[in-house]
Amino acid sequence: MTLRTFLLGACSAMAFAGMASAETLTIATVNNGDMIRMQKLTDDFKAKNPGIDLEWVTLEENVLRQKVTTDIATKGGQYDVLTIGTYEVPIWAKQGWLLPLDNLGDSYDVNDLLPAIRSGISKDGKLYAAPFYGESSMVMYRKDLFDAAGLKMPDAPTWDFIADAAKKITNKDKEIYGICLRGKAGWGENMAFLTAMSNSFGARWFDEKWKPQFDQPEWKDTLTFYVNLMKEAGPPGASSNGFNENLALFQTGKCGMWIDATVAASFVADPKQSKVADKVGFALAPDKGLGKRGNWLWAWNLAIPAGSQKAEAAEKFIAWATSKDYTNLVAQKEGWLNAPPGTRTSLYANADYQKAAPFAKMTLDSINSADPTKPTVKPVPYVGVQFVAIPEFQGIGTAVGQQFSAALAGQISVDQALQSAQQLTTREMTKAGYIK
Repeated sequence: MTLRTFLLGACSAMAFAGMASAETLTIATVNNGDMIRMQKLTDDFKAKNPGIDLEWVTLEENVLRQKVTTDIATKGGQYDVLTIGTYEVPIWAKQGWLLPLDNLGDSYDVNDLLPAIRSGISKDGKLYAAPFYGESSMVMYRKDLFDAAGLKMPDAPTWDFIADAAKKITNKDKEIYGICLRGKAGWGENMAFLTAMSNSFGARWFDEKWKPQFDQPEWKDTLTFYVNLMKEAGPPGASSNGFNENLALFQTGKCGMWIDATVAASFVADPKQSKVADKVGFALAPDKGLGKRGNWLWAWNLAIPAGSQKAEAAEKFIAWATSKDYTNLVAQKEGWLNAPPGTRTSLYANADYQKAAPFAKMTLDSINSADPTKPTVKPVPYVGVQFVAIPEFQGIGTAVGQQFSAALAGQISVDQALQSAQQLTTREMTKAGYIK
């Protein structure tokens, strides 16, 4: 081989290596509308980062949670960017499973993130995930039914007002039910709603020593109120209804009020999706005068597993997808109504967004009133508003949810449901070592 041939071959090999050196990020995400929209807009990211390719693994929420949890717990290293909820972030950060996001860039403006959302995904002052969109919960109601009944919804209603109004606007002959609330069993279904509701009644999952509190009067008050209200003013089969079922009932004109996620506001107010779009009003989640409202706090976030070998590229992607520039990109391509909600102060100061989204202020006020570090009236040893940020909560929360759903269905009494909840939670917390 001549020297010239050797050099040409070496140059070709180097050029090939350079072409092949583009990093490919594997991104695990949930199959909701906002995330699918993000995938369609990634040409913008690729234009700014030509050395990074993207590979998507898009999954239904429960499947995503299962696969991502298994991978990170076993250090499988299958994904470089994870889509995870506010529940997982503090738990996984504590386990050392997530990398802190220290290099999001000068223009990222971490201080623009809404404080309530930011605190739920931080540990020791460091971000361990970046929020893609956030939500709280609020009351969505039919203004026409309220007018016909001579009622006026306060911006900040009490539970007693909600119960009275629900009964007055119910017309079962016309299949109009005063209120729709989650009844389907699950830690993220009925227990998301009931845990947030119980906070406003002064209840808590555990006392400071991790002793379950379902044998206390505050929980009996919460569950009795809920079951009675749904029996008198709720739709039939409510114990099978979760977010999607209640959304469909509200959009077809069968619910007078619905208390649920603030992200639903754009669906119920959209005339393409909702028969009652021009009749919807919004209010804060109710309270009992104890200083806590019955609203939750959640975000879908992007995070980097500690096992990723491509942390620098992954952080560039996360910075792009959760930036102010990305919000502007969505607005430019799809309109301000579709901008990812609930993460940045600047969005809620934007006149164009306020004009497009009549629910913007109520969403912001709802998010700001939720505090994951002090979720209850009495002190607790845990973080989380509508969940308890411990690994055991998924299993316990769903098991308790099954008891409460059975009480709503009339299969067992409220007292029986609470007794079972107390026993099973005590058993699991003792087994896990929280109770000595």
